[in-house]
Amino acid sequence: MNETTLVGAALLGLLEGLTEFVPVSSTAHLLLAGHFLGFKSPGNSFEVLIQLGAILAILSVYFARLWKLAMDLPTSAVARRFVGAILLAFLPAAVIGVMAHGFIKTVLFESTTLICLVLIAGGIVLLIIDRMPLRPKYDNVMDYPLSLAFKIGLFQCLAMIPGTSRSGATIVGALLLGADKRSAAEFSFFLAMPTMAGAFAYDLYKNYDRLGSDDVTAIIVGFIMAFIAGVIVVRSLLDFVSRHGFAPFAWWRIVVGTLGLIGLWAL
Repeated sequence: MNETTLVGAALLGLLEGLTEFVPVSSTAHLLLAGHFLGFKSPGNSFEVLIQLGAILAILSVYFARLWKLAMDLPTSAVARRFVGAILLAFLPAAVIGVMAHGFIKTVLFESTTLICLVLIAGGIVLLIIDRMPLRPKYDNVMDYPLSLAFKIGLFQCLAMIPGTSRSGATIVGALLLGADKRSAAEFSFFLAMPTMAGAFAYDLYKNYDRLGSDDVTAIIVGFIMAFIAGVIVVRSLLDFVSRHGFAPFAWWRIVVGTLGLIGLWAL
């Protein structure tokens, strides 16, 4: 593997960690950056498999809370309901992801123009939602009803379209359904764990025989960078959202989508 490829893998891993948990679509950023850098992986697997770094980042930050949750499961109805809520929210994306895996990877992932347009449209939606006078009914993820969790899971399915953003779809859905901004972002964190782990495992199962030693090396480099950047983002995002809302991410989406369209047109 040449040095340029390693640098590209490191940059894309950094980009994954910085964007995975904020509502800007990490997939869109990776696909667009990979397009302009000339970085290509078999079956677009690199973009999915380096998510393991982001998964481990959130597990490391939330380890104490997750451990307590596991210890409380036998005796706490609240803990069991919360775990059930996460699994219920994960279910729609798991079913649709398996059924539409081929179409998503071979058609949607290849349409860079669509990705840019969805980035811009999602930014506009996020701006509108951020400015709406919503009255939250839920401010603690442990109190989310199962019905609310399932509906948020349905919103997450919109993220099958690259550029939508998994965290963006779940956050917007949670806000519209009565959650406050901080708990909406935190629920998105928890829901990311089974969703991203499932996507990682399924993509690895589908493409492991197509990965060469150079691909594995690139994935390892990207994974390490995604982990480091992911830890930083997870530790700081909730406080940032509490102070500034989601408007900064909305404007970022619009700028990146617009620049992407200009770049595609120019090149």
